[in-house]
Amino acid sequence: MTEHGISMGQQVAVVWDAQPSPEALQSFVQKIQAAVGVEGHVSVENIHQLLQSSHKESSFDVVLSGLIPGGCTVHSAEVLAEIARIVKPGGRVLLKEVVTTETGNNSKLKSISKLPTVLTLSGLVEIKEIQKEPLTAEQAHSTQEHLGVQDGKLLSVQIEGKKPSFEVGSSSQLKLSFVKKTAPSKKPAVDPAAAKLWTLSASDMNDDDDMDLLDSDELLDPEDLKKPDPGSLKAPSCKESGKKKACKNCTCGLAEELEQEKKSSQPRSACGNCYLGDAFRCASCPYRGMPAFKPGEKILLTENNLHDA
Repeated sequence: MTEHGISMGQQVAVVWDAQPSPEALQSFVQKIQAAVGVEGHVSVENIHQLLQSSHKESSFDVVLSGLIPGGCTVHSAEVLAEIARIVKPGGRVLLKEVVTTETGNNSKLKSISKLPTVLTLSGLVEIKEIQKEPLTAEQAHSTQEHLGVQDGKLLSVQIEGKKPSFEVGSSSQLKLSFVKKTAPSKKPAVDPAAAKLWTLSASDMNDDDDMDLLDSDELLDPEDLKKPDPGSLKAPSCKESGKKKACKNCTCGLAEELEQEKKSSQPRSACGNCYLGDAFRCASCPYRGMPAFKPGEKILLTENNLHDA
């Protein structure tokens, strides 16, 4: 039953009320059993007997309630809490309920805006409305008689929710680590003698005193005052260093020169027959596809010819 998301091997609970016919109930259950296969299991419960059932908590992968054709189910808060108890963590709850468009607390039916809130309070998450359609006049009259209500506009809403990935009421111990605060480091005490040694007062800087200050120029040697030769500051070029390979960040022009030599280099013929034409050329000859030429004639090859060779 792909419309309800039932798959092979699942445990499914079908909740029904007294309004659908026995034939409709039997047909619906047979479709569910065919969907779950022999490895799955289908349990059928009347909504008024669900609270007295002996189902263990987290027993079903999917719970379907009020989906049998001809039914007009109203789920109480106790029934919704029981459904949330018996469905497995991460399991789905798919139900159909009759709601009213009128607001207020005088009606026995839930309003269409209040239904998602009730499902959330029962312990379900990811609530989403799947289908919404108005009841026909015959269905509305039958529902009013069955439920004993006199509401005006009634709707049939199909809605889905999921149980959280943890069991309702479960607890877990949290491991918290507290970092011990280190005491602020104390500022080291200053030696009074050292403080007195490195302290200058205003009188110490007075020119009238006998305090002599060194001239900074006297600290330089004559060699320090000479201007350096600009040629000695220039980095040696790739050519001057004797390298045939250009540096990574070459600025002397050797990289461009080597690139130009590479492009203008004439490949040597291994067989000596390249000038005769394709009939005499090897399979890897760079001249393949070119017309014959005179021996010794310089032929320019494109970059693609060199790569293909």
